[in-house]
Amino acid sequence: MRLKLLTIALALAAAPFASHAEDLLDAYRQARANDPVLSQADSTRLATGEGVTQARALLLPQVSAQLSLNQSDPNGPTRSPIYGADGTTIVGYSGDIGHTRTRQLGATVSQSVVDFSKYADLKAARSNADSQDATYEAALQQLSTRVATAYFQVLTNDDALTFAKANEQALARQLEQAQQRFDVGLSAITDVQDAKAQHDTAVASVITAENTLADSREALTQITGKPSDNLKKLREQLPMDAPSPNDPQAWVAEAVKTNPTIIAAQYSVDSAEHSISSARAGHLPTIDATLGYSKSSAWNENAGTAASSGTLGSNGRGATSVGVTLNVPIFSGGATQSRVRQSIYQRDAAQDGLESTRRQVVRDTLNYYRSVVAGISKVEATKAAVESAESARDATQAGFEVGTRTIVDVLIAQQNLTSALSDYSQARHQFVLDKLLLKQTAGTVDVKDLEAVNALLQ
Repeated sequence: MRLKLLTIALALAAAPFASHAEDLLDAYRQARANDPVLSQADSTRLATGEGVTQARALLLPQVSAQLSLNQSDPNGPTRSPIYGADGTTIVGYSGDIGHTRTRQLGATVSQSVVDFSKYADLKAARSNADSQDATYEAALQQLSTRVATAYFQVLTNDDALTFAKANEQALARQLEQAQQRFDVGLSAITDVQDAKAQHDTAVASVITAENTLADSREALTQITGKPSDNLKKLREQLPMDAPSPNDPQAWVAEAVKTNPTIIAAQYSVDSAEHSISSARAGHLPTIDATLGYSKSSAWNENAGTAASSGTLGSNGRGATSVGVTLNVPIFSGGATQSRVRQSIYQRDAAQDGLESTRRQVVRDTLNYYRSVVAGISKVEATKAAVESAESARDATQAGFEVGTRTIVDVLIAQQNLTSALSDYSQARHQFVLDKLLLKQTAGTVDVKDLEAVNALLQ
């Protein structure tokens, strides 16, 4: 009866959904389209990339145009009104020489010729953009493992619910049997009470397992944006292959070189270095070239009387100006030195962040490598534990029927079997997941790895 209970339980669990089931790739495609975490990383990447365009724009020609219109009244408030024949209508003002209006048109083109801070800012912006590109790549790889983790958590909790229900049904039969034996005087009331206590605990475990499964499904929906109630499960036979290459230091070397989180941190350090150069350039002279054109016109209006027409005063000729400006910073109240120190501190913080990230990646890589190696033995051990627990349960049940074992022994054997089944299910799922996590920490996980895992589902 090799793994009989496990096989039957999984078959019963899959029977209602035999018509259609979603797999890991389906969940991944939905996550690529709907995951807000990945979308946020993409938007941040695009927004940071615009910083390159803005920094480059300061090195390109700047063109502006101006238009101004001014009016002046030289008469002031001392003018005297002139009345018409009726003595009430004002036809003008004494001494009125009208309003003077001036119009000025202009255009200016400026070009930064020498400004080392702007060049350094451009380099810093490019490094920031590269850092965000690497951060997005890290988010994309993390999406693969986040989907896989949530997917296999659903499978693990689904199996746990199946085993909890099977355990509850088995304990219900034990309770019924204990009650029958008590009714005919073959056992004491304590056997019934023990069986009832275990059955009540099993009922509570089923409720807990249902809630846990519902929450894990919601966790997957949180990533994919769509509910997935029916998922394909792992097939019974899994390839128990060791990591390739089978050398932890080789994985560490690969991770340090290709992990996108480390690459992003390195670009952040580069950006901080360029920011220091930009701050130090605040001590250096700058040269700007300008080209300008302007034209002005002036005229009088309403001279003599209120009904007078406007009179042209003058039309100015256009004027062109060309110049070069040298700006030499001498003293800015200590602000430039402060910016330099601030940039150095920020560079030091970025370097510490890089080292912290590198150490964490090394630790995670070694941990997942060891988990994969240990997972091979763990899957085999938990599988053997299920077989042993099942044999022990059957033997204990037979001993109870002939009076050599107690009902407590039977209940403990049943609990041991349920626990062994849960451990076996979790070990299988975690082994597959650890192989993906190992590649993710090494920065090499991609869709092909998900396709390989998807091929293990049925």
